[in-house]
Amino acid sequence: MQSLIDIGANLTHDSFNHDISNVLQNAESAGICSIIVTGTSVAESERALELANKYPQLLYATAGIHPHYAKNLEEGSINALRKIAACNKIIAIGECGLDYYRNFSSKSDQITAFSMQLELAAEINLPVFLHQRKAHTDFVKLLKPMRHRLKGGVAHCFTGGLEQLYAYLQMDLYIGITGWLCDEKRGASLRKSVPQIPLERLLLETDAPYLMPKDLPNKPSSRRNEPKHLPHILKKLSEILNIPELKIAEASRVNAQQLFGLN
Repeated sequence: MQSLIDIGANLTHDSFNHDISNVLQNAESAGICSIIVTGTSVAESERALELANKYPQLLYATAGIHPHYAKNLEEGSINALRKIAACNKIIAIGECGLDYYRNFSSKSDQITAFSMQLELAAEINLPVFLHQRKAHTDFVKLLKPMRHRLKGGVAHCFTGGLEQLYAYLQMDLYIGITGWLCDEKRGASLRKSVPQIPLERLLLETDAPYLMPKDLPNKPSSRRNEPKHLPHILKKLSEILNIPELKIAEASRVNAQQLFGLN
């Protein structure tokens, strides 16, 4: 069985509150050796860290403020993230970036929050876990001048075409692939892009409980995605790339270990 790392799962989501132990057991049974729990606000980053400390053999966490919640950035927010990130189970700053699709926070608030988190990541020498949707131009404009100061980063849940892909690879980012790949309609552009991703830049993630693979057989009635479905994404990627699953699994695992400094 392949050994996989899920680099992005929102396990603090309330849909996991009642059965997180079973979710983690099922993930391990499916060959998942590590899961990174995504922090999306100060409070959720604290919860992600609590989970990682509770299940230290399997979980790590990130600390950050998602662009949706940029409007909630307060005077003490960055200091709070700095304190959380001092714990060795926190392996990246984020999820941070820009989202002009939903615009739950204003563009100016998003830009401010993203810039401050990039500065924090540079200061404490952690990689960044990046979010971008419908904001490519501003995203690159903010990230590119900072890239030389950053330890590294991943374009989480990449869904774009070749132009965006090449821009991120030029910044030496890793590329996170989710179940979006398995969506017949929405994933068409991504499926054309993935053959251009070097294996040494590829990472795998579920973004659970979101992005349930559309072509997953026997979908659960809850429609909740879980880390145990990561092998399905791997299988789809293997078919598209015509590369053995074990080779992709090993590459993505090594990449995650290198980027995030995992044991």
